Amino acid sequence: MRHLRGAMGKSVSSVLPIAAIVLFLSVTLAPMDSGILVLFIFGTLMLIVGMSLFTIGSGISMQPLGEGIGVSINKAKKIIIPIIVCLILGALITIAEPDLTVLANQVPAIPNMVLILAVAAGVGIFLVISMVRTRLGIPLSKLLVIFYIFAMVLAIFAPKDFIPTAFDSGGVTTGPITVPFIMALGAGMASIRSDKHSGEDSFGLVALCSIGPILAVLILSICFSPKPETTETVLRNYLTTKDAFLHFMHEIPEYSKEVMIAFLPIVGVFIIFQLFCRRFHMHQVIKISVGLIYTYIGLVLFLTGANVGFMPAGRLIGATIASGENKYWLILIGMVMGYFVVSAEPAVHTLKKQVEEITNGAITQNSIALALSIGVAVSVGIAMLRVLTSVPIYPFLIVGYAVSLVITFFVPAIYTGIAFDSGGVASGPMTTTFMLPFAIGACEATGGNVLNDAFGLVAMVAMTPLITIQVMGLYSNMKRKKLIAKAHYEMSQIEDCIIYYDEEEDDDEL
Repeated sequence: MRHLRGAMGKSVSSVLPIAAIVLFLSVTLAPMDSGILVLFIFGTLMLIVGMSLFTIGSGISMQPLGEGIGVSINKAKKIIIPIIVCLILGALITIAEPDLTVLANQVPAIPNMVLILAVAAGVGIFLVISMVRTRLGIPLSKLLVIFYIFAMVLAIFAPKDFIPTAFDSGGVTTGPITVPFIMALGAGMASIRSDKHSGEDSFGLVALCSIGPILAVLILSICFSPKPETTETVLRNYLTTKDAFLHFMHEIPEYSKEVMIAFLPIVGVFIIFQLFCRRFHMHQVIKISVGLIYTYIGLVLFLTGANVGFMPAGRLIGATIASGENKYWLILIGMVMGYFVVSAEPAVHTLKKQVEEITNGAITQNSIALALSIGVAVSVGIAMLRVLTSVPIYPFLIVGYAVSLVITFFVPAIYTGIAFDSGGVASGPMTTTFMLPFAIGACEATGGNVLNDAFGLVAMVAMTPLITIQVMGLYSNMKRKKLIAKAHYEMSQIEDCIIYYDEEEDDDEL
C-alpha cells in the first residue's frame, strides 16, 4: 500500500500539469465541446491510475526478469545460443508492441505483415549487435556513428514523404512494454562484468534497437516506392457524461486484447526461461507473476485513457489554434506542453530510477527529468514550426544527429548510453496519442501535408534529448574537472605549508 501511494503521488504530479494546461486552453484559445472535455477528464483519471500500477508492476516483474535473462545470456560459453535468443526475443517483443500496428497502417503501399516482420527483424538483429557490443566492450559511440550515417545515406534515396515516418518508427517500436524489459536486459548483461566500464554498458540497448526500425522502413520505402495516403479522422462528440463513460467501457476490452497479445510473448519467455534455468525461487515467481498482472492492468488503463481521452483533445486543440488569427502560438503552446508531457511517459520513470541506481546517485532523477523536458520542449517547438512552414525534416535530422554524435566523443560514455536510450523512452504513448494528434490537427487546419509536415514529431522528440542529456554530461564533466583542479591546488598549498614549516624547524635546530 505504501508503494501504491508513492506511485500514485508521482503519477498525479506527472499528469496534472498537462491536464491543467489543456483545461486552461479549453477556456481561452481552444474551446472544447463538452463531450471531448469529459473524455479528457476520464482519460486523465485513467492515466493516473494506470501509470501508478504500471510503475509498480514493471519494477517487480520486468526488471528482475530482464536482468535474469541478461545475466544468463552473458554466462553462456557458446556465442551462438545468445545470438539465437536475442534475435528471437527482439523479434517477438517487437511484433507484440501495439504501436507497431499503428505504424504499419501509416504506410499503405507496403503490406502490414511485411512491414511488421521487417521491423521485428531489425530490432532482433540490433539486439544481437547490442549483446555482442556488451560482451566485447565495443564503445557505443562508434556503433552509433556508423549506423546513423548509414541511415542518413539511405534517407537520400527514400521517398521524402516517408522519411519522417521512418524516423518516427524508431521511437514508436520502443514502447512501454519493450523499454523496461530491454533496459533491464542490458543491466543484466553488463552486471556480470567487473571492469570499470560495466556500468556504462548497462545503457545503449534501447538506443541501438531504435535504429533497426528506421533502417527497415527506409529500405522498404525504397523497394516499394509507396505513395502517401492520408485519411481524415472525424472527431465524434458525446453529449452526456454517460455517453463518454460507455465509450470508455466499450474501448477497454479492445485495448485489453491488444495488451494481452503484447504480453503473451513476455509471459512465454518467462515460463520457458524459468523451466530451463530455474533462476527464480517460488516466492520470486509469485512476485513476478503478480507484477505482470499489475503491469498488464496498468497498461490497459493507461493506453485506453491516452488513446480515448487525450487523442481527440490534442487533435482539436491543434486544429483550433492553427485556424485562429494567432496560429504561431502553436510553437509556444507546443513547447510548454512538450515540457510537461514527457514526465507522463510511463517508461521515463523506469529510466530515471535505473540511472540513479546504476550510478549510485551520481546522476539524479531530477537532472534526467529536467534534461528530458527541455529536449522535448525544443523538439515540439521545431515540429510546430515545420507544421506552419512545411520545412523538410531531413536538415533538422542531419544537424541534430551530427551534433549529438560529435558530443559523444567529449562526454563520459555513460551519458552517451543514457542520452541515446532516453530518445526511445521519451517518444512513448503520450507523444503518439497526444502530441502527434496535436500536430496532425494543426496540419489539417492549415492545409498542409500530414505525412511530410506533421509526422516526424516523434522523430524530433526522440532526437533532441540526445543533445540535452549529453550537454548535461559535458557540464557535469567540466564541473568535476574544476573540483579536481581545486582539490589539487588546495593539496599543493597544504604541501607548501608543510615544507615551509619543516624548513623553519630545520633552521631553528641549526
